[in-house]
Amino acid sequence: MENTDIKTIKSANPYLPLWEHIPDGEPRVFTYNGETRIYIYGSHDTMKTEYCGPDYVVWSAPVDDLTNWTCHGECYRASDGGMLYAPDVVQKGDTFYMYAAESKGSVIMLAKSKTPWGPFTDPVKTELGFDPGILVDDDGRVYAFWGFCESYAGELNDDMCTLKKETVRPHLIGHSKPFWIKEDDGHVDPVDGFFEASSPRKVNGKYVLIYSKRYEYNKPQSGVFGSCNGFLSYKWCDTPLGDYQPGGDISFNGGEVITGPDGNGIMTYQWGNNHGSLMQIKDKWYVFYHRQTGCNEFARQGMVDPVDVAVDKNGKIFIGKITYENGEPVSSDTVEMTSQGFNADGLDAFSIISAGYACHIYDGTGKPNYLDNAEGTNKDVRRAHISPVYEGDSSPVVDIQSGATVGFRYLDFGADGASEAVVTGTFPKGFTVSLMLDSYDGREIAVKTVDEDTNELIFTLGEKVVGKHAVYFGFKTEDEAIRAVFDTFRFK
Repeated sequence: MENTDIKTIKSANPYLPLWEHIPDGEPRVFTYNGETRIYIYGSHDTMKTEYCGPDYVVWSAPVDDLTNWTCHGECYRASDGGMLYAPDVVQKGDTFYMYAAESKGSVIMLAKSKTPWGPFTDPVKTELGFDPGILVDDDGRVYAFWGFCESYAGELNDDMCTLKKETVRPHLIGHSKPFWIKEDDGHVDPVDGFFEASSPRKVNGKYVLIYSKRYEYNKPQSGVFGSCNGFLSYKWCDTPLGDYQPGGDISFNGGEVITGPDGNGIMTYQWGNNHGSLMQIKDKWYVFYHRQTGCNEFARQGMVDPVDVAVDKNGKIFIGKITYENGEPVSSDTVEMTSQGFNADGLDAFSIISAGYACHIYDGTGKPNYLDNAEGTNKDVRRAHISPVYEGDSSPVVDIQSGATVGFRYLDFGADGASEAVVTGTFPKGFTVSLMLDSYDGREIAVKTVDEDTNELIFTLGEKVVGKHAVYFGFKTEDEAIRAVFDTFRFK
């Protein structure tokens, strides 16, 4: 008899429920009443047709079980009733301080709470600017970082609200180049320009500024040709307000990058703006960032992946996917975007897994998966994408056309393995659906042709699958006008 008590994966990557759209995640580990938890503070994409919303909510998980997230509910509502952009929260003494970005980030308010989940009350206006990030140093001094396309920093007074004017540094790191900055202003960094999303952290004794970098040049290995701000990058310094040195890129929200026929990379997920930070949880480091769903930037989701951290003999810090030579770090690059999140051994292949956890949605054309269906651009384009949801446990991949592949990295099949797969969705007559292991063009382990419109496909695998693997689903049809919907899958 079929087991009707089958678990549904509810915390993968995105690590929060698929219906919760919290971008700009600033992770913090706080110990309160003897319990140590990771807390997420971010803006809240509830407006659906524009960025963010008028409230912040808080989620947390115990550091010993990072897949067990709890929503603490609303912790702050905009005092002006407007849109709240990316916040930050720090602790000093027994008080938790929230820097709330009201009026779409143009006014930064400081609110306080005696608990890490709020509510945060009694807001007062600060002297800070867009996307504030706060660092409470080991000696108790507090530093603020902020800016949009231009980076600023300074030390805060004891009120946590006003700046020590003599410490303020404009042009802390080089600008990116929006339309209002000219090349000859002397502060544009053409290689590593600051865009937004300041987030200072202290990592292995170094001061690290994580931020969104805007690429204005090609990065072929990542499939980037032209302007792109889907990267989280970093620079580092030995002092909090010193001259920050080049670091590198930590994460990219363009999904799995595959190699095209010309040798260049092809991103397989729709890149968009990015914001997040680093956090050490117990003995491991993670990068928190966000990705887009739908065909615009208004339903973003919090993502997480582990990163490596190392310091070379000259004191340079490396963060991300690190390359070593003779035991010494020599370079770093972005870590891969996965479907597993905090499930380090892979997602349980025998649970129900939503297609919304895909980290690879590729149309097979050789072109990058841009936000080409966003408002005002190419409205007639139809391509496979994750449909945003605001309730329920599954978020389907819709508008699946012939030639598309949808991939998940990674699944855990255990030692006993799987010999059958069950896939749900909407599959019109004429589609052929195949399963591949380890690569989107890897070995095919099952295939089925849809003879009649159906909502469920059952595959017998051509081999028993054991251990940890990436899994891909391929879709083909001779009728270019029809589309499929992929909702869930599981193995048996």
